[in-house]
Amino acid sequence: MPAMRAAIVFLLCAACGAAHAQDSKVPEPKVERIVLQDDNARIEELRVRGQTQKVTVKPKNAAEYEIVAAPTGRDPSQNRANSQPGAGGQRVWNILKF
Repeated sequence: MPAMRAAIVFLLCAACGAAHAQDSKVPEPKVERIVLQDDNARIEELRVRGQTQKVTVKPKNAAEYEIVAAPTGRDPSQNRANSQPGAGGQRVWNILKF
């Protein structure tokens, strides 16, 4: 009888542990890669959880560049101190790319 009781307790603990492990898993973030292309340029956008993380523009006859995404919840035209213009929405060229 004590062995039976121990087996039941073990099974209940295992079931509770498995349920807790499933509840504690954090779902993977939704990642979207959006590509728009025409005869003159290709635009690639990376979104994570619906927020734009990276925008790369590849013109046909010019060097590619990135557009700096503004931090979420901030005015893209202001820097962190809100005293000078920030880099949000500005073009950035990678001169040395490894």
